[in-house]
Amino acid sequence: MSRLYRNPGLRIVFYIAVAAVLVALPFAVDATLGRTWVRILDVALLFVMLALGLNIVVGYAGLLDLGYIAFFAVGAYSYALLASPQFDVHWSFLALLPIGAMVAAFFGVLLGAPTLRLRGDYLAIVTLGFGEIIRIFLNNLNRPVNITNGPQGITLIDPLHIAGASLAKTHTVVGIQVASVHSYYFVFLACAAAAIFISVRLEDSRIGRAWVAIREDELAAAAMGINTRNVKLLAFAMGATFGGVAGGLFASFQGFISPESFALLDSIMVLCMVVLGGMGNVIGVALGAVLLTALPEALRYAGPLQQAWLGTVYIDPSDLRMLLFGAALVLMMLFRPAGLWPSSIRRRELAAPREPAGAEGADVPR
Repeated sequence: MSRLYRNPGLRIVFYIAVAAVLVALPFAVDATLGRTWVRILDVALLFVMLALGLNIVVGYAGLLDLGYIAFFAVGAYSYALLASPQFDVHWSFLALLPIGAMVAAFFGVLLGAPTLRLRGDYLAIVTLGFGEIIRIFLNNLNRPVNITNGPQGITLIDPLHIAGASLAKTHTVVGIQVASVHSYYFVFLACAAAAIFISVRLEDSRIGRAWVAIREDELAAAAMGINTRNVKLLAFAMGATFGGVAGGLFASFQGFISPESFALLDSIMVLCMVVLGGMGNVIGVALGAVLLTALPEALRYAGPLQQAWLGTVYIDPSDLRMLLFGAALVLMMLFRPAGLWPSSIRRRELAAPREPAGAEGADVPR
């Protein structure tokens, strides 16, 4: 890997090979596993964007956020309300995605402002409450004036249109049939690549280093002249922006959204993606998002496998899925606490030996 980084020619060849694999991936998956798995790939790319946004808040700035799915909901409803028969408004997605991102960023600042003095468990509880407030608010915003259509959700949301062509239809490009799930895959792939690029640039920027300084020691960061208030608010806003864009894409992809699509479990899943992939490492977080999206779907085959091998289904597939999924999380935390692909800083932190209390140089009461 170090040779790859030192040689520009090898790096270009590597990037071209990765791009070729990603372009051919949906067609290969469609031919081998079926179109359902192409749809799962689409959802995985959406979760990559979500996980990268949460990584800014949790991985870079060290702010535990359990209500991150609220920004996903805000982006989805911002898109749905302005691209559906709900208000009989049908704007272009080129305008709606930036609007969703800005509205989500506003809610990110709205969440961050009152929580600046909170840390750890207290911050987690407040953000969890914020996520539930948004969901309940959307669920009840159908009276006295019907805005969100309440628990029934919003239907007939406009799909993406590019150059006048709807991505909800099948198109033929240079003799190749491109289905709707394939078209959305390429749009989501471009957005996920942009999110990865922005995250990498932020990590090495002055702002990214300020986030890391706050994560390591907020008092020391403030003593060094970092405006911790503004930098933390910026982390919430930037992370929420990623969630808002992903929410708008999700609404156009599904064609239907309801408050039940944005439950607490989804926030926890996104946090698991960040932690298991490797907090603070962009590629690790993306890897965690893909794996944790595909793994629960792959475990759906537990029922047919029991039927084929044992002649009957002894354990319900849904129960077995959660059991195996939970066991995988526990094993990961035991044997890879820094994640599958941790950042170099976290790897050094977890590998560093801890000095016993009372050792020379340790901070002990006198």
